[in-house]
Amino acid sequence: MSAFTRTDTSILGRWWWTIDRWTLAAVAVLLACGVLLVLAASPPVAERLRLDPYHLAWRQIAFIPLACAVLAGVSLLPPRAVRRLAVIVFALALLGVSATFFVGEEIKGARRWIDLGPVWIQPSEFIKPSFAVVAAWAFAQHRELGRPEGRMVAIGLFVLVAGLLILQPDIGMACVLTAAWFAQFLVAGLALSWAAALSVGALGSMLGAYLLLPHVSNRIDRFLDPGSGDSFQVDSSLQAFMNGGVLGRGPGEGTIKEVLPDAHADFIFAVAGEEFGLIACLAILFLFALVVLRGLLHALQETSLYVMIALTGLVVQFGLQAAVHMGSSLRLIPAKGMTLPFISYGGSSMLAMALAIGMVLALTRRRVGGEPL
Repeated sequence: MSAFTRTDTSILGRWWWTIDRWTLAAVAVLLACGVLLVLAASPPVAERLRLDPYHLAWRQIAFIPLACAVLAGVSLLPPRAVRRLAVIVFALALLGVSATFFVGEEIKGARRWIDLGPVWIQPSEFIKPSFAVVAAWAFAQHRELGRPEGRMVAIGLFVLVAGLLILQPDIGMACVLTAAWFAQFLVAGLALSWAAALSVGALGSMLGAYLLLPHVSNRIDRFLDPGSGDSFQVDSSLQAFMNGGVLGRGPGEGTIKEVLPDAHADFIFAVAGEEFGLIACLAILFLFALVVLRGLLHALQETSLYVMIALTGLVVQFGLQAAVHMGSSLRLIPAKGMTLPFISYGGSSMLAMALAIGMVLALTRRRVGGEPL
């Protein structure tokens, strides 16, 4: 039974009866799955790093209360306050991404992280949700108020952010952000001429990335011809799914995590497949689909164009990131290191996803009376 009655007029009472509880429940289950899978996948990685077996797991678990506080706090905000928060976070994240070129730590050939002593932060993770809301505001200004500069601001910010991500380089995140921004542009009202021009530009950018960036061409070549290079991680991931079958080998019984370098992060879905099987993987897929579909359903019912466009960007980013992670693990797309939201190891990813879902919950809350946008 709920602790709040429908006549409860307190802040928490109004929050409980106006929030999308299905989305909230799905995220809570994803967080629980994340704890279970990080506990299963991280000990071999920690031992290879000469750390306590559960060092990485405890670090990840320590972020959960903070993530829950961010999610709950942001979900209490009205849409106007969400927009203001997004502007602040976007400005700070933009500065952070720019700083990675000067003080960032180079890991696997990319500068995405800033060492802050006890923690490392990846500023680009926070750009995604904040940019979706800022771009939505700019598009809405153009459509509703007839301000032509609104669309140009949205385009200019996209070019700036995508350019910074490509320079890091982080092609996967740039692709996710581009797809979500394009979806927002469609919702805002995209003329066929604009659609054609942007499509040609996207294809040209993909070709340019293949021709000019060796790590991109190598991954695509290995995807098209697995025998053309080192595909150990993807091959091991596929083996994990075959080992797991329908019901899995059981918690802690997986063996692929012993040899898979990124089992706790970029390939944690493979650990789920081996230890918990096809049924568990389909359940995780269902949870992500539930969050995305409920967000899009709310967007279709919205009367505010700003809220509609913002919701579209946020849930498309969320769903695409999960799809890229799972698709890479199953060799459905070229391998791309990307965290599985709320499940993979990574404090920056968890906090950024908490911010994104907090914004989704805030924007999908039932607004009654004259509650401001």
